[in-house]
Amino acid sequence: MNLSKEQLHNLIKNKVILAGLLEEHANVVADVLVFADLRGIHSHGAVRVEYYAERISKGGITQQPNFNYQETGPCTAVLDADNGVGHFAAKYAMEKAIEMAKSKGVAVVGIRRMSHSGALGYFTKMAAEKGLVALSMCQSDPMVVPFGGSEIYYGTNPIAFSAPAPNGETVNFDMATTVQAWGKILDARSRNSAIPNDWAVDSDGNPTTNPHDVRALLPIAGPKGYGLMMMVDMLSGILLGLPFGKHVSSMYDDLSKGRDLGQLHIVINPEFFTTSKSFIESIGQTIKELNSITPAAGFNEVLYPGQNSELVEKESLEKGIEIVEDVYQYLISSEIYINSYDHKTPFNS
Repeated sequence: MNLSKEQLHNLIKNKVILAGLLEEHANVVADVLVFADLRGIHSHGAVRVEYYAERISKGGITQQPNFNYQETGPCTAVLDADNGVGHFAAKYAMEKAIEMAKSKGVAVVGIRRMSHSGALGYFTKMAAEKGLVALSMCQSDPMVVPFGGSEIYYGTNPIAFSAPAPNGETVNFDMATTVQAWGKILDARSRNSAIPNDWAVDSDGNPTTNPHDVRALLPIAGPKGYGLMMMVDMLSGILLGLPFGKHVSSMYDDLSKGRDLGQLHIVINPEFFTTSKSFIESIGQTIKELNSITPAAGFNEVLYPGQNSELVEKESLEKGIEIVEDVYQYLISSEIYINSYDHKTPFNS
């Protein structure tokens, strides 16, 4: 099933409004999820709507949150999001960070007590479109075994980076600190497709290709990914006085309660370090040089990080966004949610 950007946006918006979300917030949720699906990141797109709708309708996402934004220093601020929908909170905080970085050179804005915010690249790209550089990182459900360990401790703890490029383009890089994000497992389940055997392990700690048998994820590049996920947890959890590590709330444990998650935006104005013109020109040169490298055996070309998603987005805008039939049927139905996520572990099929 292929849908236009506008069709998918309206289906998602209408569903979360039906669940009880304000239209202003629902529009942002739809924007972020469509952004992900457009770029082929279906793990963070429409497949998530039913979960959000169930949590909203059960009170685990505050439908009309009272935001409390406070500047805590010359270049720092914290937003208490009152467990409102994470997409809207993260966008609001990024808008504040952009404004601060423009005048002060750097902005570090933390968000505490928020819900899941989707693809972080959406928010960092906002800054890059304004000629700024941005990093964003956030906590997630404990579902990863640490390098050398057999028990779950950290979440997939993603990091996103964006920077301006020539001709109004941007470079956008978004990654989990696991071999793959949990949403990729959900996407594979929805498609009934196998996964590579280096993504995750089963209940016995053995590699599995069946997404329904997954009971823990693996850090990317072993100890290196393990270190990165620890860094993200410290900066987006401990730094903001929030639960950390294995104490971070589960996405599915109790959908009537807020998740109290943390996220951190860091925005940099290149004009305070060099000139924006030379910065963007050098990024353009980097792109050209990477693309001109002779590809290795088995590859047709060398892409810069995030470029494949840009190419997928262009194709999706031309041909429509591919949506799994089951997800489409749910979106067009009158049901708020069908398959309950409540009081389950992330690994329930």
